[in-house]
Amino acid sequence: MVYIVGAGPGDPELITVKGQRCLQQADVVIYAGSLVNPVLLDLCREDAVIYNSASMTLAEVIAVIAEAEKAGKMTVRLHTGDPSIYGAIEEQMAELERRGIAFTVVPGVSSFLAAAASLRQEYTLPGISQTVILTRQAGRTAVPEREKLRSLAAHRATMCIFLSVTMLDDVAEELTSGGYAPETSVAVVQRASWPNERIVRGTLQDIAVKVREAGIDRTAMIVVGDCLRKSGYEPSRLYAPEFSHGFRQASSEEKR
Repeated sequence: MVYIVGAGPGDPELITVKGQRCLQQADVVIYAGSLVNPVLLDLCREDAVIYNSASMTLAEVIAVIAEAEKAGKMTVRLHTGDPSIYGAIEEQMAELERRGIAFTVVPGVSSFLAAAASLRQEYTLPGISQTVILTRQAGRTAVPEREKLRSLAAHRATMCIFLSVTMLDDVAEELTSGGYAPETSVAVVQRASWPNERIVRGTLQDIAVKVREAGIDRTAMIVVGDCLRKSGYEPSRLYAPEFSHGFRQASSEEKR
């Protein structure tokens, strides 16, 4: 069996219990070396064969997996964060299916969630935004025209932008052209949950300059939205004393 495992955002304690168990049992591990915290490899058995996929092609990755399967060995394909988000796993799964190799996916904690934890931030504040958009600026990987930042900005939802910190000037321009006010709050979180994590806060007007001055040019999440102001939101109805639901009835006094 092949396990495609989300390693989490970086902190080795943020891998799931199931993902940890897979690593401990694996005969072969292929990890995304440019992003996965290598400390996680300490979970592997001493006799496990470990490959760094940063220098491998898709064909080479599949060949290693196929060879392990032929030998009756268990393989873990270790991706950063959650593999379903910019994990490039679709083509890997297609190849495994084509070859009749059984696999399962073990989800992980995405960096956009680790960024929220580091910012001590709720993305979905009532009265501010009830939608979170996960996206990226077009780069070497194209973005469909309907999903360009300028188009998505019209919603003024909370936005988490992956893989785009080196294009922050363009990101800010696209977002302001599309509908966000120039004074909209922005936070850039580099290496969320890692020991060397850094946070830079600003607005769409000045965030690019601040990030350049901080020397941040990779492995960073851009969070945009009015939720970052932490003011002007409505308290959740879930905990309001006059609000009844299936697990709590409001008292008659509270109802009045």
